[in-house]
This record gives sequence, structure tokens and C-alpha cells, in this order.
Amino acid sequence: MRQLLGYLMILCLFPLLFVVGDKIWEEAAKAQNHKEQIQEQIKLPEIKKQLPVKMLDRNGDLFNEDYVEWRNPIPIEEIPEIVKQIFILSEDRDFYQHIGFDISAIMRAVITNAEQNSIQQGGSTISQQLVRMLYLSEEKTYERKLMEVLYAYELEKLYDKDTIFEMYLNEMYFGHQVYGINSAATYYFQKPIQHLSVAEIAFIAAIPNNPSIYDPLKHFDNTKARQERLIDLLAKENVISLDEAKQYKEEPIRLNIKEKTQNFPAYSTYVLHELNQLIAETEGYNEALQQASPEEKLLLQKELDNKINELLYSGIIIHTALDPEKQSKDDVSINSLLTIQNLQSSAVVIENETREIVSMYAGKNYNKFDFHRAYQAPRQPGSSFKPLIVYAPLFERTNYSPSSIVNGGKYCIGAFCPQNYGGAIYGDVTISTAFKHSLNTSAVRLFSKVGIETAFQYLQQFNFKSIVEQDKNYAAALGGLTYGVTTLELADAYTSFIDGSYVKSHAIRKVTDQQGNILYQWPSERKQIWSKQTVQYMRSLLNEVVRSGTGRGIHANSSYIGVKTGTTNEYRDFWIAGLSNEYTAAVWIGYDQPTSMLQLEDDRIHFNIFNRIINQ
Repeated sequence: MRQLLGYLMILCLFPLLFVVGDKIWEEAAKAQNHKEQIQEQIKLPEIKKQLPVKMLDRNGDLFNEDYVEWRNPIPIEEIPEIVKQIFILSEDRDFYQHIGFDISAIMRAVITNAEQNSIQQGGSTISQQLVRMLYLSEEKTYERKLMEVLYAYELEKLYDKDTIFEMYLNEMYFGHQVYGINSAATYYFQKPIQHLSVAEIAFIAAIPNNPSIYDPLKHFDNTKARQERLIDLLAKENVISLDEAKQYKEEPIRLNIKEKTQNFPAYSTYVLHELNQLIAETEGYNEALQQASPEEKLLLQKELDNKINELLYSGIIIHTALDPEKQSKDDVSINSLLTIQNLQSSAVVIENETREIVSMYAGKNYNKFDFHRAYQAPRQPGSSFKPLIVYAPLFERTNYSPSSIVNGGKYCIGAFCPQNYGGAIYGDVTISTAFKHSLNTSAVRLFSKVGIETAFQYLQQFNFKSIVEQDKNYAAALGGLTYGVTTLELADAYTSFIDGSYVKSHAIRKVTDQQGNILYQWPSERKQIWSKQTVQYMRSLLNEVVRSGTGRGIHANSSYIGVKTGTTNEYRDFWIAGLSNEYTAAVWIGYDQPTSMLQLEDDRIHFNIFNRIINQ
């Protein structure tokens, strides 16, 4: 009987809509033809809590939390009666009587809109509003309105009123990515809905009518005015007395906004990036993507994105290696040294024993999710690249040692004729001398001994993402690459000079669920890249740079310190990378739009930055 009545009322609706034009009949026919599709599509989703992603530092303390949407749904039995009364009276007082739509409300809306020749009044029931939230767009057209009516009617055939009302109260939008009445209570007052006063409940209940106009953070007075209208409505309907209404309207509203913990944005932004890498690697997506066709890649990437989003919504806890004290000091130190307008820097510090990233600097005045110079900005590495592509492979594949002789004079391979700094020409020198003074002609001579293919085979074992096939030429010996390397990649590769072993440096120690179960964790197995003798030679050369070469002025509170500097063509990039007994670090300074820094060469800003971060 109820179903028959519903169809009769829908049929009665169509002639009434005829007053606004023949097009309505066309749209109505389309909507009716969708009936079977609607029945298949309507299914109330399970609304789950979307808990924030929490990041803990190495001490187990919270330093960052992220969430896309703030949701904290509760069953209708736990929602205070006054909440239900406010929304029933203000939105749909016949909710428990109608069949999904209110024919009288629609008639009023149609007549008003026909007079104004536009869609202004909605006449929507709670069921229709829920349908709009879940299944339809906010577009104000008659076709969408008719679809809304049919969806609402089918929805009420499938679910009881309390189920629909519960979903509605948990799905409403309260601004600031907050969904649901209980979520609004915890966001705006940091209390569950059951602990709010009637005045506070009426205040947040005012928001969903128009979250922009009634945004309490921007338009508090608007929200308060609507709150008072809702309280008056409760009094008019004898839900509360006039005295109570007066008392509730006079009660001060003191917001207590739930602020996200957002410390150390450079580090936390990278952690989220690394999380994606960790999931892709662990779940086998990286390998699958490499072998997939373009069409398959799109599907795989979508599948991976869905998996990551599902994980993020579940409220995971990311345990990291962040050293908060060191990160704070490094941030302050580098900021204080970047006094020249628009000059930027990036820096990464890795703990030698664990190969964990303990601090990162992404740029001055860095904000969460800004361009992250430490891992998103490949730049030409200059001579800081020589240890990895020339000297370590040389010692690994030949009988050369730091005391071996190499010529530092003019040298050309085809049309490629490198020059030493300042155009200086040297005779025969030891490899140690060529290294500490960064002689380009000597480096290219030695690179030719190693061979391009052999050198790049060693590089492939590291985590350089921007090195391409076109880089396989002699200019690579001097750090001349198509795109370059990032500060993180350079520091990461330099960790191989700790003891010859390598495993990708990481910020994430483990990812756990709310119960502490480990979901993801990086493998700890290390690969041996360099022999013991090569490591000994390289550490000696790096130390000589500090003692009597281009790295004079670098110091460390450690029994060992070794570095390699790098300056690119036209002084567009200044680099320094190296290690002490405790840390491996890399520093870059330059302008986002590459510009000559010749006038800054003697200031050695990158030296000062390196000294600070390696010793703090």
C-alpha cells in the first residue's frame, strides 16, 4: 500500500511541475527510466571513524597528526534527544510520516521557483538531503531534483527511519572537513556531543544550513544568530520553556577548536611521501608498475592510491626516527644563516649507526606540503658527485690508491674539454691532491679508466631517481647531469662511505595500527657496495679535503670528519656532503631560479650550515 501511494504521489507531482515548462516532462521520463538503476545503486555506506594519522618521534612523543576528513560517527541511540528535535523541527518536521519526500513542500517550492524562473527553494526532506549528500550533485536543476525524489523514495523502501536519520546526523557537513554532529562537537568544543550544553548543541546545529555563512571561525555572529533562532524554535514547539530559551541564548559560547599537532613540517611532509614508497614497495606495486603497460599503470596506481587512503583513514601510527631537539636546532641555525633575500637551502642529516634520517631542512619559511627542496628538487651536484661516480669505483675496479699519480693538465675527450677551477693547469699529482683540490681534468682522466658503464652500474645501486640514460657521458664525472640529484639522495649515497654497506636511508621506523600491530616496516638488510680498502681510501681522501683542501673550515666534535664540496657552472649551486663518526649529511644552497652566487663564494654559507648540523 505504501509503495502504491508513493507512485501515485510521484505521478501527481508531474502535472504540477508542468507549470514550469515542457522540459520537466522530458526530465521526469528520464528519471523514471532510471528506477532499476537507482534500486541497484542505493546502499547506505558504512561510515567509519576517520582517525588522524599520528607521527611519533624517536622518543615516542607526538609531533604531527594529519587527517583528510574529521569523522567520529556514533549510533543514533547515543545522540541526545535535543539534537534530534532540533533537526526534525528545523529541517523536516514530518520526517517520521512521509515516504521520502513531502509533496506539499515540493509544491510550494515549485510554485515559488516558477514565479522566479529559477531553482531557489528546495523543499527537501531529510531523506532527500541524505541522498544529495551521498549520491547526487548540488547542481540546481529540475532533473537532479526529480532524481533526488526518486532516490529518496527508494531509500525509504530499503531502510527504516532511524537508520536514515542516523546516517544523516553522521554525514552532515560542518565546515573545515568535519562531518557528523559528534565530530562537530569534538572539533569545535573538544567534547563528545553528550557533554555539550543545549546552547552549544544549538550553536553547532546552526552550521550545516550553510557552512560558509555560518562558519563560526569566520562568521561567529552569523552562527550565534541562527543558534538563537533554533532555540526560539524549540521554545515555540514547547520542547523547552521560554525561561530556558532565554538562559540558553545568554549562555556564552566559548569555542575550543581541535588544533592539529603540526610540528616540524619539513620532516612530517617527507614522512608521508616515504609512507607511500614503503607501501608501494612492500605490496609489490613498484615492480608491477615498472612492467605494466600505460593502461595497466593507471589501474595499478588507482588501486595503490585507494589502499593508501584506506590506511590513512584507519588512524595509523607512524613511528619515526625524528630527533626533535636536533631538528629544532638545525631549523633555527639554518634560518639564521639565510639572511640574503630569496637565498634557499636544503639539508639532510642521517644517523650512521641506524641509517635513519634524524633531521631535514626543506627551505626557509617552509610550510606543510610546500615544495620540499630536500627530496623534490634535483640540482646539479658538481664535484660533490665525484666520490660516487669516479673515485670509489676507481679504487674498487683498479689497483689505484690515493698515492697513485694522475695528470692535472689539459685533457679532451672528443669535443669535451673540462677545465680546472680558474683555468689552472697542473702536471702530475697524486690522486689525493687531485681529489682535495677538486681537479676536473684529473677526475675525467680517472673516469675514463673506470668506464662509463661500470661507473653507472655502481650508481644504480643507490636511490638516485632523476639520473637518466642521457647522463651516461663524460660530463657526469664532474656532476654534469640532465636533471641532477636531491640533497637526500646525495646524503643517502654518502652513507656507503661509513663502512661500505648500503641500505636506503629512512625516516619511518615502523607503521602500526591503533592496537600496536606492525603493518609496515623497511627491510634492514644492507648490501655491500665498497670493499674495506675502498672505504679506507675514500675516508682518507674526504678527510684530506677538510685538512688541506677545498673543505678547510669544516670541523666536527668527532674523531673523524670528511667532506667533498661542489660548485656548479656559473656558481649556481653550492654543495657540501660528508660524514663524521655520528652523522652523514648533505647541504645545498642556491636560488630556486638558478642564479650566479659568485659574490657569495667567500661567505661559505654552506660550510657554516654543515658545521652546525653535523655538530648539534
